[in-house]
Amino acid sequence: MIKIYHNPRCTKSRQGLEAVQKSGKKFEVVKYLENIPTKDELRQVLGYLNMPAENLVRKNEVVWKENYRGKTLSEAEILEAMVEYPKLIERPIVIKGNKAVIGRPVENILELLKD
Repeated sequence: MIKIYHNPRCTKSRQGLEAVQKSGKKFEVVKYLENIPTKDELRQVLGYLNMPAENLVRKNEVVWKENYRGKTLSEAEILEAMVEYPKLIERPIVIKGNKAVIGRPVENILELLKD
């Protein structure tokens, strides 16, 4: 099944959800600001994305700039920041099987959903 980590207030996330809906495939929506992923869930997502935690952070968010920018943080510290402040998590994230993409641009999602 497909899973999308979604923020309904985000235009790009809404576009991503629309792409998933149009695929006709079964999917689950995770409103990650309400159902905050655990560190273990984020580690799993990062494994599917094949990237370090820092690449999943929205670095233009005020909370990042005020509390974390310019600091050398471990992977665990970055994960902790994303759990404490889930709006730091880049969106949307779409997972299919053991692969995932960040839906910016939405073409990333379309490519993932091809088969």
